[in-house]
Amino acid sequence: MTRANPAGSPPEWRRFVLLFLSVAAAFGAVCIGLVAALDPYGLRAGPGRAQGPLMDGNQRFMYPQVARSGAYDGAVFGTSTLRLLDPADLGQAFGGRFANLSMNAATPYEQTELARLYLRHERPATLLLGIDPTWCEPDAAERRLTFRAFPAWLYQPITVWDALRQVNWQSLGTAFEGALYRLGLARARLAANGYAVFTPPEGLYDAARARAHIRHSQAVQAAAEAEPGYRPTSADAPMPALGWLEALLAQAPPETRKLVVFPPVHVSQQGAPGSSSAAREAACKAQVARIGAARGATVVDFRIPSPITTQDTNYWDPLHYRLPVAARIVAGLKAAQASGRDDPDGSYRVLAHAPEPSSEARGRPRSR
Repeated sequence: MTRANPAGSPPEWRRFVLLFLSVAAAFGAVCIGLVAALDPYGLRAGPGRAQGPLMDGNQRFMYPQVARSGAYDGAVFGTSTLRLLDPADLGQAFGGRFANLSMNAATPYEQTELARLYLRHERPATLLLGIDPTWCEPDAAERRLTFRAFPAWLYQPITVWDALRQVNWQSLGTAFEGALYRLGLARARLAANGYAVFTPPEGLYDAARARAHIRHSQAVQAAAEAEPGYRPTSADAPMPALGWLEALLAQAPPETRKLVVFPPVHVSQQGAPGSSSAAREAACKAQVARIGAARGATVVDFRIPSPITTQDTNYWDPLHYRLPVAARIVAGLKAAQASGRDDPDGSYRVLAHAPEPSSEARGRPRSR
């Protein structure tokens, strides 16, 4: 038998719905307030406003606040092949405070968007751009993103509505981790300048295992090239992303020291002499050198057979070198910028050289 409701009182289901909606609204308001207060993606970061801890596992969400912070007058942009360049070493070599904003497997488009954001908020003393083969792929303009989420809104001018846009389960988790960090109960995933050593500790290096990784990669590459439908990219195929590189260098202020580098990968990943891939690499380097010369940048090529790239023990795998190599790259960049000449030991070549900006240009205010 159904129990009758007293006159004028709402049915029990209606009370339940109202209670549920009230609790949901209160919970939503608390979540919005928590995320807004903890600001996990640094929407409020800027000159005079410190950024928050870098707690999210996706660098694409973390680095925009570093780029907007105004705290770094030098920055590195690239992929994991430049992530090990220590900002402290770069600061000693070139002066200033550096951020390393290189992102794992970042496409040229993602790197460009982050560098453009940085240049809208900073007049840097030094700008360092890494060039991997993806910059010279003919379909770079179509393959702009990876499977990793890319929050385009964080790379645009921040509005009040973005505080709501960032409210989701991911940001709640990041905000909670940020709260634990502030209480001293958790560590940031990355240093405030974006730097992290992502390779295993040097004490765990296993030369045999590294060599096995390199040989396996060679075998996979050879098998792919042996497939019946394999067609190498011709040397004269378009390289649309290099237009973005030129635009970035043009956007940099005249007082900025501009360095463009081809990172050193194991020689097995470089085009074999006489091959179509070697011709494509040469064409790419020649075009980057022309752009660098026209835009006042020094272009340094470590992607050559050299004492660095021919030694298996310099690498964890075909793409990722060890920490001591990162220090050698920084020293090489300093020497290349100073002299404009190739390395006497053959570790790099200087494809284009721009003299140091004049003292008058460097004396201009750096903040925008």
